[in-house]
Amino acid sequence: MGKSQKQSRRELVEKMQRDQARGDKVRTRLIIAGCMLVGLAIIAYPAIKLIQDSRTRNQAITSLGVSASAASCDKVIDDKASGTQDHKPDGEVIPYPVSPPSSGPHYQTWAPLSKKFYGEGDRPPVPNLVHNLEHGYTILWYNETAMKDKDQVALIEQISKAKLPDSANGKFIAAPFKASDGAAWPKDKNIAFSHWSGNTPGQTTAFGHRQFCGSVSGEALKQFMDKYPALDAQEPNGG
Repeated sequence: MGKSQKQSRRELVEKMQRDQARGDKVRTRLIIAGCMLVGLAIIAYPAIKLIQDSRTRNQAITSLGVSASAASCDKVIDDKASGTQDHKPDGEVIPYPVSPPSSGPHYQTWAPLSKKFYGEGDRPPVPNLVHNLEHGYTILWYNETAMKDKDQVALIEQISKAKLPDSANGKFIAAPFKASDGAAWPKDKNIAFSHWSGNTPGQTTAFGHRQFCGSVSGEALKQFMDKYPALDAQEPNGG
């Protein structure tokens, strides 16, 4: 009877060990499967992003956002321009008379042509971007209300990656404009375009141009860029 009890206990221990071993195998397989899924997701996300960006590059900006007629855009404002080749030291506070600026003194360095979209965390100082205006860029500014709308920001970024009109010559930047950057915009206008034109032949007066819109519209942006092309600039060959 004693031997039988020992054998029963041994068999029970062996069964428990087998059950634990099976459980360990199952857990190991689940961990491996989970790691594989995470690994695949890490690999797949950039690939999917590349495919999406590739498709966007072939998409005209006019197909993005609302139509120009639905964007609640104001008439273009023409500002008397100044500040050509007026370079200030980095960090110097430059008060611009209009918001967002369409011309004016600026820092020596401009933002690179290769980067067309800035978020709240990586945007260079406004005076750097004003230098871009001097070289024929059109800037789409979006205010803090638009910044809080993830869908609007995603749409703006998509426009920055899409096919620009020939009039832009690739010179386009989308950037946020905070309340601390300048005076308040017109009520319910969350998007603004700005461009700095060259001097009119025979005249010494140049103008900056601004247009405010309530919603994101690739069509309205194209109309603005066609009216004020990149070659119509103080220094069209720079940048």
